Amino acid sequence: MGSDVSPGARKGRGATLKPANRYAPTHSEAVDDGWWQEIDETRIATVVAEEKARSALSWNHSPDLPFDRSLNPYRGCEHGCIYCYARPSHAYWDMSPGLDFETRLIARTGLTERLRDELCKPGYECRPINLSGNTDCYQPIEAELGTTRELLELLLECRHPVMIVTKGSLILRDLDLLSELARHRLVKVFISLTSLDRQLKRHLEPRAASPEARLRVISTLHEAGIPVGTLISPVIPGLTDHELERLLAAAHDAGAQGASWMLLRLPLEVAPLFEDWLATHYPERASRVMSLIRQCRGGADYDSRFGHRMRGQGVFADLLAQRFNKACRRLGLAGRTPRTFNASLDTTAFRPPHVQGSLF
Repeated sequence: MGSDVSPGARKGRGATLKPANRYAPTHSEAVDDGWWQEIDETRIATVVAEEKARSALSWNHSPDLPFDRSLNPYRGCEHGCIYCYARPSHAYWDMSPGLDFETRLIARTGLTERLRDELCKPGYECRPINLSGNTDCYQPIEAELGTTRELLELLLECRHPVMIVTKGSLILRDLDLLSELARHRLVKVFISLTSLDRQLKRHLEPRAASPEARLRVISTLHEAGIPVGTLISPVIPGLTDHELERLLAAAHDAGAQGASWMLLRLPLEVAPLFEDWLATHYPERASRVMSLIRQCRGGADYDSRFGHRMRGQGVFADLLAQRFNKACRRLGLAGRTPRTFNASLDTTAFRPPHVQGSLF
């Protein structure tokens, strides 16, 4: 069951729509039946359900990604970023990729035990794990549940390398573990930056850390000796692209040692969600933004082909790439991407967690 009716902007939430789950056998439509009831629809509480994890690692063979395995403690994300490419995955759980994605979350229980089992399988080949590849492992519910910290403790125990991408300041809670992982060359962190504009951030990423907080995270990690870079993502043509150089400079000044970027991606339900969000918050820019996006996607809202989905194509996309590369060269960040960061992680010290070390 679901609804395509636009509820408009909700306080503290990103999506302005609750589109129907595309896999649902039936759909509902709101109508006025003559009955009136006063309901406060400006706030929606977050609900967290539990799912017993049957596996831990997710695998991919994408040439666009600098990792082949990832670990996701949570499904859905309370940060509520309207552009999140993971939103369509919520339809698999019979929920809407719109408001449900950021208000009806799933916490995966027993994940540490499943990971322990998988790391002990015969023939397991140690390569860096991306934590996490779908939704943010340091979203607000992590403060209470602590699954990410448990996973880091296990990875440190067995000397397994890990790469973390987050826009949550909660990562500083685990500074002790990250420092120890860094001492053994087992961790790299990328902090996602989108805009330095506070008002834009509040609409775009309503429950994520502020730009200032993220820059403080970069600075704190750098001062603690933890390798940290920045991911300028997504770059939104006509909305955030003018900040590209300023974002890189701010991250560099805070201590970032590497950088990468991604163009806005609008797969499946994300495209209508983003368009409605634009019409709600930035109606004067909406047509211009969507026109530029389509210029970068061969006239479509999205191009899922490997080699194109992260960067786009065409004159505007090429210009973004040139601007990024020039700024990185000027700042001394050139060539320090997630892929090269990963290459310096140590995979030789890994020991399966169930295997007892030699006494001699």
